[in-house]
Amino acid sequence: MNKAEPNLSLGNNLTDKQLLEGCLNGNRMAQTALYRQYRRQLFGVCMRYAKSREEAEDMLQEGFVKIYSDLYQYRPTGALGAWMRRVVVNVALQHIRRRKNLFPNVDLEKVAHTYQTDDEVFSKFREKALVNMVQQLPDGYRAVFNLYVVEGYSHQEIGEQLNISASTSKSQLSRAKATLRQMLEKQLA
Repeated sequence: MNKAEPNLSLGNNLTDKQLLEGCLNGNRMAQTALYRQYRRQLFGVCMRYAKSREEAEDMLQEGFVKIYSDLYQYRPTGALGAWMRRVVVNVALQHIRRRKNLFPNVDLEKVAHTYQTDDEVFSKFREKALVNMVQQLPDGYRAVFNLYVVEGYSHQEIGEQLNISASTSKSQLSRAKATLRQMLEKQLA
């Protein structure tokens, strides 16, 4: 082993730079260590987009395959974890795009806003319970909700990502919130 090369057999306390270098050199131990270090965080991202745990596991596996194959594109101007998160979000969106009839055309004017502060309702529930409810949303609602609320994309950006109009994104978000609100109210009753 080269003195400059870290001992990847340990897999503990390696920096992102060491993991990146090992993975780029095709080192399986570095790939395993990278997976172990980021799997929980990235699985959480997948769970928000998936309908089930099994689908989230598929997304995570596909995400890591994409990460390993595209690591050469990573530029260390930002955190490796943030770059990996973007890759996994894109993989999740690809899963969603494969489904048809996700975004029925809805007139935005017909969507009623009966509550003024969604934050008040959503803040009362633990993250895990909310994730479970988000997983029950129809695919289109779930995708837009996650992209807008969790990832911070604008409706214009969501429209570009999902090949829908910004107004469709807005209506999907509105319907997602209304559906979540109904689920929450049902649990409170």
